[in-house]
This record gives sequence, structure tokens and C-alpha cells, in this order.
Amino acid sequence: MSEKYLSPTFEAGKHLFQKKIEGSIVNLNLIRLKKEADYSKHPDLKPKEPISGREAYFIYIKEAEPFLKANGGEILFIGKGDQFLIGPEDECWDICMLIKQNSVNDFFSFEQNEDYMKITGHRTAAIEDSRLLPLEEVLFNK
Repeated sequence: MSEKYLSPTFEAGKHLFQKKIEGSIVNLNLIRLKKEADYSKHPDLKPKEPISGREAYFIYIKEAEPFLKANGGEILFIGKGDQFLIGPEDECWDICMLIKQNSVNDFFSFEQNEDYMKITGHRTAAIEDSRLLPLEEVLFNK
């Protein structure tokens, strides 16, 4: 079984911070969902009836969006994924998102908000695997 990626490492966060990006970033999120959400690590958030990973993830998005907006962030795009047109044929993603943050500092503030942390169990219950790629705008002459 290949390695799963569910949260950033300390080193990855340090690298992003040390890049000293000026201005906004857009985070590309690739999400692979569990068929059934697993709330075993977050029983306090567990719904009365079993739900799918997709349902749990959209609960997470709905509950996380006010925290995102409070830090000046916004959801630019949420789309249904599939397999790559260019890329590994055996790699498939269920949800693809673009999330804009005004700055790297705003992103870290959002991620470390204590009230936000209380709802992240929905994300953990929903996700089988994920990728997060922070994108810095590149200006070029046309």
C-alpha cells in the first residue's frame, strides 16, 4: 500500500513559511475520499447514521468556510475529479479545489484557529488521501 498524505509535515510548513511569498496564494487541493466516513478518532462529531466520505467532506467544507472567510480566504473552485488526462493512470482524485488565501500568514492563522480545529474531524473522517500544493502567482510579460 502506498503512503497516504493527510496533513502537512512540520518541514513542509517551515519550507512554505521560509519562501516569504508576498501576496496571495492559491492552494490546489486533490482529495481522495473514503467510501464511508470513519469517525472512530472523532466520536464527538459522528452523525447518528453512517455517512459517506463525500458527505462528511462537504460537512467539513460548510463548517470550515466561515473560518476561511474570516481570514480573508475564499473557495475559488470545487470540482469533481477523475483520473488524469496527463499523469499516472492509476491515480484518481474525487474532489479538486482551489482555495485562495490573502497571504501565507493568513493560511497559517486559518489552520491554527482553535475553533476551526474542533471541526477538522469531519475532514479526517472523510479523506483517504490528499495532496495540497500552494501556488504563488507568476507574472509574465504578454
